[in-house]
Amino acid sequence: MTPPRNRERTAVIGALVGNSLEWFDFFVYGTASALVFSRIFFPEVNPATGLLASFATLWVGFLTRPPGGLVFGHLGDKFGRKNVLMATLVLMGASTTLIGVLPTYQQVGVLAPVLLVLLRAFQGLAVGGEWAGAVLIATENAHEKRKTVAGAWVQQGSPIGSLLATGSFLLVGLLPDEDFFSWGWRLPFLASVILIVVGIVLRMRVAESEEFLESKRAGNLAEKAPALLVFTKAPLILIFAMLASIMAISISYFTNTFMLAWATGPLGFDRQVILNILVGASVVQFFTQLAGGYLAQRFGRTRIILTGLGIALAFTVPYFLAIQMGHLVFIAAMVYVSFGSICMYFAVFSTFLAYAFPANIRYSGMSISYQMCSALIGGSTAFVAQWILTTSGNNPWAVAVYYAALTIATIIGVIGLHIVSSRRPIETPDGELNAAPVA
Repeated sequence: MTPPRNRERTAVIGALVGNSLEWFDFFVYGTASALVFSRIFFPEVNPATGLLASFATLWVGFLTRPPGGLVFGHLGDKFGRKNVLMATLVLMGASTTLIGVLPTYQQVGVLAPVLLVLLRAFQGLAVGGEWAGAVLIATENAHEKRKTVAGAWVQQGSPIGSLLATGSFLLVGLLPDEDFFSWGWRLPFLASVILIVVGIVLRMRVAESEEFLESKRAGNLAEKAPALLVFTKAPLILIFAMLASIMAISISYFTNTFMLAWATGPLGFDRQVILNILVGASVVQFFTQLAGGYLAQRFGRTRIILTGLGIALAFTVPYFLAIQMGHLVFIAAMVYVSFGSICMYFAVFSTFLAYAFPANIRYSGMSISYQMCSALIGGSTAFVAQWILTTSGNNPWAVAVYYAALTIATIIGVIGLHIVSSRRPIETPDGELNAAPVA
């Protein structure tokens, strides 16, 4: 029998690596949508409209995340976390690699953007089941005292994936524009096939979630559809969980997609300079997330989450003042402060959300709440921010109001989720589903 500590370590590493690769695939698309897709797939419209169309295809991936969460969450709660995670990894890798070989609008006309949207939809389905499963297989295999840190390590998949995605475009961006737009942009997508093979090998070594196996042995798996129980027995938790998820999803697409397009477009900064700043933001994210995880283990999840969100809200005005001034160093500093503080919340949020739901509907509860938020709010962040910027005549303060509103809604969700999920156990026809206080 595998020693518990080794089992825990293997689960965290397998979840982290696979999650990193899936986020790499997802973020590669976001970066390409800001830099490439409007020109390659929507050349017949003006640049501003083409960028909006490109961001709209980005949103498609978020619209398909809830169905992915429903399907894979159901399978994960019924049959276990491990096999579901293998399926999501393969689906994501295949979709991303195929984007790298798509024909352009000049070659096949409207079929090109149609195929792009279809593959983006498959990416969304994969991510819909990936995130919750990766968090659960790590935290449910961890010792009680190390669950928050285990969840924080899985969340490192986001900065690692972002760093790989931005770094890959930083490298191919060194090519002359003609080469970059003709074939260079495809290389990060094609690299996905190699990375996914590595992820599959590592995930094959991961043991099934210990908490899931205990529920199975005790006969506590939900007899009805777990997703149905989430809606009928925990609707208030579901609502607050969706609100609490907003900035966990929105911040990356606000910074890595919308800000990238804004800075290299209307603000007129060099593409390579801004990509360098975003690489720095991924490094900041890596360390602030670890700090958030370890601080939450000592001081409590809710306290650290609200601290991170509060700092981001307090720095909204300096952030957008830097943008209005057009001072590159000031902008970089504010990006790092705001992004880093949100990442402290993001690190702890995974475990916070997981233990708001009981074990036998946990995969479904996490996936549905997080992915519905993705579709309704998070995935539209870049599109809405760009629309606000365009219609306001490039007024940074109009975007600032939107950014602050997203942060405030997240704070409301966190407080509500903490109160509601800690109030009492959830009882279902399948027995008592005892949700632990999120702390």
